[in-house]
Amino acid sequence: MLSKLNPPQREAVKYLDGPLLVLAGAGSGKTRVITHKIVHMIEQCGYAPKEIAAITFTNKAAREMQERVGQLLSESPTLKAKPGKGLTIATFHSLGLQMLRQEAQSLGYKPQFSILDSSDSFKILADVLATTDKQLLKRTQWQISKWKNTFVTPDQATALSSKTQADEELTHAAAKIYQLYQQTLKAYQAVDFDDLIKLPVELFEQHPETLDKWQRKLKYLLIDEYQDTNTCQYRLVRLITGVEGRFTAVGDDDQAIYGWRGADVENLRGLTEDFPRLKVIKLEQNYRSTVRILRSANHLIANNPKLFEKKLWSDLGTGEQIQISAARDEVHEAEAVIMKLLAHKFEHRTRFADYAILYRGNHQARLFEEQLRGHKMPYTVSGGQSFFDRAEIKDLIAYLRLIANEDDDPAFIRAATTPKKGIGNTTLERLGEYAASRHVSLFEAAFEGAFQRLLGQKQLDDLLTFCNFINTMQHRAPREPAGDILNSMLSAIKYEAFLYDSEEPRAAETKWKNVMDFVDWLSKKGSSEEKNLLELTQTVALMSMLEGRENGEPDAVKLSTLHAAKGLEFGHVFLIGVEEGILPHRESVDNDKIEEERRLMYVGITRAQRSLHISWCRKRKRAGEMEVCEPSRFIAELPVADIRHFGGTATDPATSKEHGKERMAQIRAMLGKI
Repeated sequence: MLSKLNPPQREAVKYLDGPLLVLAGAGSGKTRVITHKIVHMIEQCGYAPKEIAAITFTNKAAREMQERVGQLLSESPTLKAKPGKGLTIATFHSLGLQMLRQEAQSLGYKPQFSILDSSDSFKILADVLATTDKQLLKRTQWQISKWKNTFVTPDQATALSSKTQADEELTHAAAKIYQLYQQTLKAYQAVDFDDLIKLPVELFEQHPETLDKWQRKLKYLLIDEYQDTNTCQYRLVRLITGVEGRFTAVGDDDQAIYGWRGADVENLRGLTEDFPRLKVIKLEQNYRSTVRILRSANHLIANNPKLFEKKLWSDLGTGEQIQISAARDEVHEAEAVIMKLLAHKFEHRTRFADYAILYRGNHQARLFEEQLRGHKMPYTVSGGQSFFDRAEIKDLIAYLRLIANEDDDPAFIRAATTPKKGIGNTTLERLGEYAASRHVSLFEAAFEGAFQRLLGQKQLDDLLTFCNFINTMQHRAPREPAGDILNSMLSAIKYEAFLYDSEEPRAAETKWKNVMDFVDWLSKKGSSEEKNLLELTQTVALMSMLEGRENGEPDAVKLSTLHAAKGLEFGHVFLIGVEEGILPHRESVDNDKIEEERRLMYVGITRAQRSLHISWCRKRKRAGEMEVCEPSRFIAELPVADIRHFGGTATDPATSKEHGKERMAQIRAMLGKI
């Protein structure tokens, strides 16, 4: 099995004598190292699958890794049936969820706690702050998330905010809100996304016996995309792997582009300080890109200070020069890019899926979408609506959350009013006021005699009918197949009729199909993973926050932000809007974050396999006015011999004319063969 690996990959797979950092450059086969190491440990080193955990950042990466490991294990001549049973390949948040499920009571939670998504926590903050100011709420939500990711408690946040000068008033207010927000979550028996890492760290630091149990349970950790870890995640890794450092961390400091959401590239330095015996192995052979693309990437990133030196190389041939085009304005840029893409596709007989248009910010996509639609070219946009964000799916998830945890007030409100059941705003307001005065959940309050005397008989009957229905579902949930309960529930609440009453027929049909797909998917998942509806509910809540379901990639041009494109590769890449103020972003320039922007450009370059086109605009419309633009400083950092300029001041007219003649001759030759 190891004969297919290059020498550094093989060394990384076999090394188990202490903590290991694998510095894996773009396209250097890092997933291959992780998957082969898992199999090597099970097949050759006596590890049981249940003693190993591989941690990724997305469900998609975890699934792909699971499939690859499963394939390798099934091919092993020495392993018996179900060779991977018990192996953990999960996201950080999924692993945290597993830990909390089993140890919830130690932290004062019941095992069926709810997981709130971003919109739920936003509503709670709106209630706590008593405001509808979306900007203020978003800033507060972001600040609380940042505190959780850096393992700052509400008390510590209050102490910190009193010392902070910048934005002092907002930070001080956010610290107070943080305390109230956490109290509200605890009352709902709910956690938010960040708590799935923060609470296990608290658990292990406060309960050494529980930590010891998990250290004995998980004897080896493999961490993918290590450069994207935040303070809390690193703390969790350190706790589980113990002083011996039983881990392999795979990462690339040149692709650390998530500092804005709490990732800390200094965690790489932390490894060298916390684990003096740390071994570092570099993977520098790139299996993706041509020499010119890699030389440009190396040239660019050399301008950043380095914790570890490395240089990517490839034996895939020299490749085409990188084209750099200057456009008159953003409309001209979009037209030119799409025409180049069409001409290239025609000449090379490629698929639409071989092309990606990458940009710094989502707002840059609109003009390119218009051009693609105008030319009837199929395309997909990253960051589109997740399956789990559809209203009809969120309705069902609200019911599931409430069945799993009747104290989940946000889920109670959505389920009680969708479809309508005679429970109006007046009933809910009275219920909310009473529950708040008694410090109990809405569900619990509904059954208290003192509250029931406040309502008319019809209102009370409707409310109790709903609550008793939830009780019945709770009783059935651990005992019957998930699909049976879901179909029974949909029938009872008349959800299909509700959709056709409230939507146009075609929209209702689409939504009902989504509901049926969701039920079918959950039924199969429950059956294959032997999980009941209560266990599935937490899995679904977490998946909806990570990314939703990915289907097979269609044959379409990919439009994506640079952040969303990390980990992907395309035959031909168009990197657009490479100007000062966009890439690097104006805020990053002002806040001295140029290094992360340079890493973002590096990520963009290294997505390309065979050709790379970079474009910038000489003028761009901002706030209704045309502004003069300058090419990004990063263009000047590329190796002169490997790039060719078009349309800008650096263009050599003779070269440009010659290139135009070559292209026309190629197209005529192609047409002659048709």
